[in-house]
Formats: sequence, structure tokens, C-alpha cells
Amino acid sequence: MPYWRRTEMGQPAPRTNSPWLTIALLCIGQMMIVIDQNIVNVALPAVQKGLGFSEANLVWVVNAYVIPFGGLLLLAGRLGDLIGRKTVFLTGVALFGASSLLCGFAANESSLIAFRFVQGVGGAIASACILGMVATMFAEPRQQAQAIGAYSFASAGGGAVGPLLGGVLTQFLSWNWIFFINAPIGAVLVLAGLRSIPKDKGQGLGKGTDFLGAALVTAGMMLLVYTIVDAEKVGWASARTLLLLPLSLLLLVGFVVRQATVANPLLPLRLFRSRGLTAANIVQFMMIAGMFGLLFFGTLYVQRVLGYSPLQAGLGFVPIAVVIAGVSLGLSARLITRFGQRPMLYSGMALIVVAFLMLSFARVDGTYVVDFLPASLVMGLGFGLAAPAMMGLGMSAVTPEESGIASGLFNTTQQIGGAIGLTVLSAFVSSRTNSLTAAGENEAHALLGGYHVAFLLAAGFVLLALVIGAAMLRTGPRPAGAGQPEQNAVTDSTDVPVL
Repeated sequence: MPYWRRTEMGQPAPRTNSPWLTIALLCIGQMMIVIDQNIVNVALPAVQKGLGFSEANLVWVVNAYVIPFGGLLLLAGRLGDLIGRKTVFLTGVALFGASSLLCGFAANESSLIAFRFVQGVGGAIASACILGMVATMFAEPRQQAQAIGAYSFASAGGGAVGPLLGGVLTQFLSWNWIFFINAPIGAVLVLAGLRSIPKDKGQGLGKGTDFLGAALVTAGMMLLVYTIVDAEKVGWASARTLLLLPLSLLLLVGFVVRQATVANPLLPLRLFRSRGLTAANIVQFMMIAGMFGLLFFGTLYVQRVLGYSPLQAGLGFVPIAVVIAGVSLGLSARLITRFGQRPMLYSGMALIVVAFLMLSFARVDGTYVVDFLPASLVMGLGFGLAAPAMMGLGMSAVTPEESGIASGLFNTTQQIGGAIGLTVLSAFVSSRTNSLTAAGENEAHALLGGYHVAFLLAAGFVLLALVIGAAMLRTGPRPAGAGQPEQNAVTDSTDVPVL
């Protein structure tokens, strides 16, 4: 249900809460979840030492979260449409906060891994509906663009802030606090959300309770995510990967067949008839596959080549978060309103390509100010322009009643794109680094040679996303004129947003 309505006399109903307060609460929830996905990496050595993790099991501190998170997003998004997005969001936040507290108190390997799995479930349930709620909060295009810009900042800014916060908490307190910090934030969000977030009724479980479809997509997505993250360790040609990958794809094919034949599908396939939604998801898949190259290999370059500590490396990502905040929260909405979503999407992706090309010239004896900072600023500008436009194009192509499943689809695409992108980039980096090492290069030069390959490949991913977007969206809606916003396919411009 949309978050606006008219009274019977045609006059807007009185507001009971500020819609921007709701946007703020949703964005805080999104940032908390995104930060948690990045904050753990910095603390892994401390976790290993504190709980006596074996090297083989340490990766499961990450994977135990990623697998349920990626596997449950579609189901959680659809549940938001059926039983109400507010209910699903607050349930997810409560579960995420409680399991975070348990993670902080974990006393051994098995308990931390188990609690991280539950935390991934809570994160998926909470985040699946956020974009759908944000995108349907306003009918007026400029306000909608501002709201989506705030969501984009929460997502990207959380990714940039995560390593810094992880370094600070681990260095000055302990690894436990990377989990403890979520508990009070989650509690405040739940209490404030119960009062401030408008309640939406949902369509009812009878409109789409496809239990078999839910089982197929959840099992298929979890197995696919597991196979991807596991392939980096055991190899794509290993017997386990060659068995599990086709099995996961078979489950997902079964899900698609089920959706094409069942009366009330979990994911209505008619959504993909929308060129905007389909193109936005493909573009996001390719763009996120490349962006993970900055967050992962950029951090490694600053630490392993330039010699920065984890805390210093985290501080090094603050400028990109500041730029993304400035562009997403202020500039992007005005530019989208004036020039339209597609030009901003293309311009932003072009800047991201330029930033990766700049990083491919980073030097072994370089400096942060010369070799990393300029590229990261260009990257922040590009992402701040591209992300709100991309999400706006996708979400404007669905009805408010289906915004939950569309939001879950966006999040799923992001998770799979990041996992596949990082795995592919890592494989090429390892190959290039090993080749240079065998040729007699020292460690720093060999590592940097691998990182150069990652940055060039990431540029290629985003460039391909730009080409695909331009091809698929060439017949999309254009701005009505200079200074006029694009019409939104989701809402009628006469609707009045009220809470």
C-alpha cells in the first residue's frame, strides 16, 4: 500500500508524523545492516585470537551471515507485501539486534557461527523491505528522489564507514563491541518505529502464500551463495563446486517454472516485462560486482602496499563517504529532477569507470593523497549520482503493492553481484600475483600487479553496465523539459503524501 491517500472530500488527511522521520529511521536501519556486513572483516584477526578459531573455520564468521542473508531477501520482501512492510522491518530489526548481542557474548567457534546465521536471517528480513518503503513514501518526484538518495547514502556510506568503525572498536575496546553496538541501535529503532512508521495493512497471506516457491527460492539462493563464497577457497573446478552449482541453478529454475504456473506467485514474472526494472537490476548486478573491487582491493592496497594500519585504512575511506553523502542527500535529487534519471545514471557510471582507471595507475611507492584519494573522490561522486537514479528507475516500474518484492529483488541482485564479482576479481588477482611472484617480482610489486588487474576488470564491469543500461533504457521516459521532473510510473502526480 502507498503511504499517501486522499480524504473523501479530496483534501489531504492531516499528518500524524513526519515522513522524513520515517525515512531517517529506515535509513539508520539500512546503514546498521550494511555496516555490519563490512565491520567484521577488520576484526577477524582479533576474533580468531579471542575464540581460538582455526584458519579454516574463520571464513565462516562471514559466510554464516552472508548465506541466509542472500537466500532470504526475496521471501522477506514478498512477506512485506503480504503482511505489511512495517511489521516485517521491525521484526527483522529486533531479531538482528538480539542476535548481535548474542554474537558479542559468544564463547566459542560454534556459538558465534550459529548466532551469525541468525543475525543474517534478521538482516535479510529487515533490509528486504526498506527500499520499497522509501520509494513509496512520496508521490512528488523530487521528494521521492531525495528519499532514494538518502537510502543510497545509507547503503554506500555504511560500506565506507564499516571498516573505520570496526578498526576503532577493535583497537580501543574489543572485537565483541562490533556486535554489541547493534543492540542499542536496534532497540531504539524498534521503539521509535512502532510509534513513527505508518502501518500498512498488506495484501494478506492469501494473495501469495506460495510455500513451495518460497522453499525453492530460499534453498536455491542459499546454496548458490554458499557455492560462490566456497568456490574461492576450493576452486571453481572442484568436485564440490561442480556438484552444488548445477544443483542450486536447478532449484532456481524450478522456482521460475513454479512462478510461471502457480496462481499466486511469490515473485510475479510479469514484473520482468518492465524494461526499467529489468535493466536496473542488470545494471546494479554489474555495477556492484565492480564496486566491491574498491572496497576490498582498495583496502588491501592501502594496507599491504602503502603500509597503513587497519584504523588508518578505515580513515582513508571517510572522504568517499562524505562525497557520497553530499551528492546523494543533496545534489542528486536536484539533478534528477532537472535532467532525468537516465542521464544521471550514465554520467555516474562513466565517473566510476574513470575512477577505476585512475586506480589502475596506483604505484608501489605512491602516497594516499596522490594514488588513492583522487580516485576515491571521483568514485564517490559517480556512485552518488548513479545509485539513486538506478534505484529510482527500477522502483518506479512497479506498483506500490509490489514494492516489497521489488526491494527484495534489488537487494538479492546486489548480494549476488557482489559475491560473484569479488570471486571473479579475486581469481584474476591471485593468478596475476602468482605469475609476477614466479617471475621474480618482490611482494609489493606482485600484489600491486594483481590489484591493477582487479581495478581494470572492475572498470570493465561498470562499463558493460553502462552499455547495457543505455541499450535497454533508450526508449524510456524523458524529462518533460528543462527543470521538469520525469513522470513516475508508480504514482499519480495528484496523490498527496500523508502519514
